Amino acid sequence: MAKKEKKVFILDTNVLLHDYRCIYSFQENDVIIPITVLEELDKFKRGNDILNYHAREFTRELDKLSGDKLFNGGVPLGKGLGKLSIETGKPFSTIMQASFPENTPDHRILAIAEYVYRNKTDRTVVFISKDINLRMKAKSIGIMAQDYESDKVRDIGEIYKNITILENIDDKIIMKLYENPEGIPLEDFKIKTEPIANQYFILKGNSSSALAHYDPELKLINRVLKQKTYGIDPRNAEQTFALDALLRPKVQLVSLTGKAGTGKTLLALAAAIHQRQQFTQIFLARPVVPLSNRDMGFLPGDVKEKLGPYMQPLFDNLDVIKNKFAQTSKEYQKIEEMLKNEKLIITPLAYIRGRSLSRIFFIVDEAQNLTPHEIKTIITRAGEDTKMVFTGDIEQIDSPYLDEKSNGLSYLTDKMKGQNIFAHVNLVKGERSYLAELASHLL
Repeated sequence: MAKKEKKVFILDTNVLLHDYRCIYSFQENDVIIPITVLEELDKFKRGNDILNYHAREFTRELDKLSGDKLFNGGVPLGKGLGKLSIETGKPFSTIMQASFPENTPDHRILAIAEYVYRNKTDRTVVFISKDINLRMKAKSIGIMAQDYESDKVRDIGEIYKNITILENIDDKIIMKLYENPEGIPLEDFKIKTEPIANQYFILKGNSSSALAHYDPELKLINRVLKQKTYGIDPRNAEQTFALDALLRPKVQLVSLTGKAGTGKTLLALAAAIHQRQQFTQIFLARPVVPLSNRDMGFLPGDVKEKLGPYMQPLFDNLDVIKNKFAQTSKEYQKIEEMLKNEKLIITPLAYIRGRSLSRIFFIVDEAQNLTPHEIKTIITRAGEDTKMVFTGDIEQIDSPYLDEKSNGLSYLTDKMKGQNIFAHVNLVKGERSYLAELASHLL
């Protein structure tokens, strides 16, 4: 059997900021980090954002591997893995000078990649970057370039198929489902393959129908009831399923996906307030991703005023719920009291860091703008009796280095699918207004 050829992977800065442990993801192949990357990481070390955290963690990881051989031959990354080395700066070649005359960090990284490519003629050299433009630049001078794909979802369409329509169901079985609230055995439905945990069904008979859920522990199909939750009525089957997952005690982790206006955040917030007595606090958070790549610093005012525009959509959802009640009603007053006593906290995601997450109903909005590692960091901090809900639209990603397959929301849904404590619902029908629905389809 022919020996497998070892490759050389050169990493861009954004790959390390995306996953600080990425150097261990290249199997037996060697990894090179351009010195300019370390220079760029230095600028990210201070701050509370997740990128700052990744920069610091990678620096610590590199310190564990430190030694003279980092700059001369490389240091072993571990059993079955290749070596890690740092390549110092290189002068621009003739082709680099002709194509990219500006002396920018990106071009200095590219110059190092090109030097390695020209000098390691016996190895396949691959430049890894989350930056599409930089990958195109690399390809233009003959260097193989790829996205970092170790945490990408392979089949994006498959992971969002969580609602199954079963037709030609015997009306007697559907009637039996109505008569037995605890559910009826899966075998009664003669489904060829066992459903995934917490899968939802639309059952259609000749003269009857029902919405149903699969309980993976009891192996039962039970009926899903349409229930009004703190003033919010589900308007379609998908929203009914979403509320069922949000209110189901055994389900500790929920992901809700769907385009704008499908009610993801509104349903999650209504369910949280409805169950407020079961939790010490409700956290509603979202990552701050500056629009059009403009930093928050250009906004006027103090920190609270700068963050206001990013948090306003969350307050808008809360206002929708509050406006379902009269201002003098106990429901309206309860929300006001929760805000005043910090039982309900709406905040940027970065401000949650370091807080205890026991008995918390934790909603993370716009989760499609998080990396897989950020999602993992959040979930692994969940304490006892905490419920976590991630909502987002994978077609509206604001981060330039994430796409529908590499974002944390898709990664979470793919990896957790089938677990007994996890449920996912993909909301398709927009309910904000006819205008919003029309714009979503046509524009």
